[in-house]
Amino acid sequence: MRFDPANKLPKRRGSIFVISAPSGTGKSTLIQRLRILVRGLAFSVSYTTRPPRAGEKNGREYFFVSRAEFKQRMARKEFVEWAEVHGHHYGTSWQQLQKAQEAGQDVLLDIDVQGYKKLRRRIPETVSVFLLPPSFRELEKRLRHRHKDAPEVIAKRLEASRKEVAHWKEYDYLIVNDRRATAVQALRDIVLAARWRRECQERRVKEISKTFVGG
Repeated sequence: MRFDPANKLPKRRGSIFVISAPSGTGKSTLIQRLRILVRGLAFSVSYTTRPPRAGEKNGREYFFVSRAEFKQRMARKEFVEWAEVHGHHYGTSWQQLQKAQEAGQDVLLDIDVQGYKKLRRRIPETVSVFLLPPSFRELEKRLRHRHKDAPEVIAKRLEASRKEVAHWKEYDYLIVNDRRATAVQALRDIVLAARWRRECQERRVKEISKTFVGG
């Protein structure tokens, strides 16, 4: 059967976007703005063993589960990646990502450095972005001014940030969040450009190329 260009072209394969950053960099705020600006960008809801924070809803920010349930899902190999962060476990559903990609949907993941390493081994075409604060001193200032954590928790987050920033070379893109508007624009540009990569457009172009055969 010949391909009719008037018909709907096959969907492109969805991309996986990972954003990592030290706590306090402003990642959550940037992600919220990005999702408003860019259509068709789904957010991967991870599983976690940490308790919900004020205002969080199960299935929206995270799927909140017990340690026992998390370990059962690990044993069934349901997670494409998982990591322990600040004493709590976080994991990304393998099935969720596969289903979204096959449907041509882009998925945004908010995961840490160790989680990204595991994900990259399973999905090497993942587009990765590392967000940085302007300086360590500025990061400390932001953590203290948001009044969310006790001093000992802030100290742990700052110590963890030193280790996380050391992995910046492992990411495709680097954005310094010194001005929110500029950082959001950079994220938007990365997502839109990635949608035109060869592997994302391959299905469509293969069908178009069939129209050039014969005559």
